[in-house]
Amino acid sequence: MRAGRFITFEGPEGGGKTTQAKRLLTRLRDAGRDVLYTREPGGTPTGEAIREILQHDKAGEPLCDQTEVFLFAASRAQLVRRVILPALERGTVVVCDRFADSTTAYQGYGRGFSVEQMLAINAFAIDGAEPDVTLLLDLPIRMGFERVEGRQRQLFEDVDRIEREAREFHERVRNGYLELATRWPTRFRTIDATRTPDEVEQTVWEIVQGVLA
Repeated sequence: MRAGRFITFEGPEGGGKTTQAKRLLTRLRDAGRDVLYTREPGGTPTGEAIREILQHDKAGEPLCDQTEVFLFAASRAQLVRRVILPALERGTVVVCDRFADSTTAYQGYGRGFSVEQMLAINAFAIDGAEPDVTLLLDLPIRMGFERVEGRQRQLFEDVDRIEREAREFHERVRNGYLELATRWPTRFRTIDATRTPDEVEQTVWEIVQGVLA
């Protein structure tokens, strides 16, 4: 049995996953926990190179949907074996901004690939590194994109490849996440992300305290 705990954040665009993951990291450190933050795609040199292809079109050509699936899986496999599993074996609490459920939601429900096929690809990639809890930050797609657009204006960020998808795609993704939460109710915790960041943070902390206990 692994000594550490594995916590993942999931949800539609604009739900505040990165913000809440980093706030949780601070809370855990203040509580004296050994913690590690990582993200998907990315988290390793190989994964970050793949991230540039997936999010910022660095390959210089359009990706076919099947290639997208396998690039996400490749980044994940590297992250699990180089970072996540070793940290869990040391007793570290690992906080990950997106994980395997993103592929099931975005490429399964969003792109229309077989959900069971996406689950099988994920299982091969993660080598048993199932999260102890998945925090699903849920909010309407329209609200999420209002937040994304506000952030982009403030930080002068470009729209990434996934954010450019049609709103109908993102609606399918959101519905997919909610179906996954119904399918695995003991792992998923669905959190209302329309609330203030402070309110969401408190809910996240209450859930995580229960997991750590």
